[in-house]
Amino acid sequence: MVISDNTRGLILAISSSLFIGTSFILKKKGLKRAAAAGTRAGVGGYAYLLEPLWWTGMISMIVGEVANFVAYIYAPAVLVTPLGVLSIIISAILAHFLLKERLQRLGVLGCISCIVGSVVIVIHAPQENMPASLEEIWILATQPAFLAYVAATLSMVLALILHFEPRYGQTNILVYLGICSLMGSFTIVSIKAIGIAIKLTLEGISQVAYPPTWFFLSVAVICVITQLNYLNKALDTFNTAIVSPIYYVMFTTMTIIASAIMFKDWAGQSASDIVSAICGFITVLSGTVMLHVTREQEPVPLPGTVTWYDGEHIKAIEDGHYILLHDSEYLDSYSVSTKN
Repeated sequence: MVISDNTRGLILAISSSLFIGTSFILKKKGLKRAAAAGTRAGVGGYAYLLEPLWWTGMISMIVGEVANFVAYIYAPAVLVTPLGVLSIIISAILAHFLLKERLQRLGVLGCISCIVGSVVIVIHAPQENMPASLEEIWILATQPAFLAYVAATLSMVLALILHFEPRYGQTNILVYLGICSLMGSFTIVSIKAIGIAIKLTLEGISQVAYPPTWFFLSVAVICVITQLNYLNKALDTFNTAIVSPIYYVMFTTMTIIASAIMFKDWAGQSASDIVSAICGFITVLSGTVMLHVTREQEPVPLPGTVTWYDGEHIKAIEDGHYILLHDSEYLDSYSVSTKN
C-alpha cells in the first residue's frame, strides 16, 4: 500500500496538534506545582525548570513542532496550517477534564470565531515563493521593506517588555502573547532559512562556513527562548483554554504579515482573495475581543498567604480562611476559626 505525500503530511500535522495541545496542559500543571514550591513564573520565577512535568510538556511541544515542520515537506501549507487549530481544541478538552478550566458561552463563541477567521485567512493567504538558496533569503531579509518591518516589530517588542509588561502583564493577556507572536514571526523566517541550509548541506553543498547560516540560527535561538519565557508567563497567569486560541491567532497573523512583506506574496493576488483575507482578520479580531472580555484569571494569593500543593490543587490560608485555589475561580472557601 502506497501512502501519498499529502496523507503523510496530514498524519504528521494531526500528530503535531496532538503533541502541542497536550504540551499546554502538561506545562500548565508543571507550572502550578512549581508555583506551590517557589515563585510563580508569572511574576518572574523560574522554579518550573526543576519540575519534571514541565519538561515533559516541553518535550511534547518540541516533538509537535518537529512533526509540524516535517509536515510542510510532504503537504502544502493550505492543508497543514489550518490543522493547527486542532491543538486549540485538544488543549481546551484536556483543560476541561484535567485542569477544570471553563469557558463561558461568549468565550466559546469567541474561540469558534478565532478558529473560523484563522482558517479563512490561511486559505486565502498569498502563496509563498520559496527561495532555492540561502543567498536568496539573505537578499530578501535585507531588503528595505523587511528591514522596516524588523525595526517596527522590535520597537513594539521593547515597548511591550519595558513599558506595558510591568504595568499590565498580569491583567492583559495580549501583553505576553503579543511578545510571543511578534518574535514568532522572526522565528519562522529563521527556521525556513535554516531548513534550506540543512537541505543544501545534505545535498553536498555545505552551508556551515556561510555567515548567514549562523546568523539565522542565532536569531532562531533568541526568538524561541523569548517566546517560551513569555508563553510560560501567559500560561501561569491566564486560563489555558484562552491562551491557546489567542496565541494561535496572533502568531498566525504575524507570520502571514512577515511572510507577505519578505516574500512579496501579495503580488498577483485576486481581489476576492484579498477581501476574504480582510474578512478573516475582522472575524479573528472579533473572536479575540470576545475571548479577552470573558477570560478567567487565576486568583493570586496576597503576600503573607500560606499556600501548598496537594497533588491536584493549590490551597491556601488567608486572613483566617481556608481557600481551595484553582485555575480560574474559588472552588471552595470556608472560615477557619482561630478562637476557642
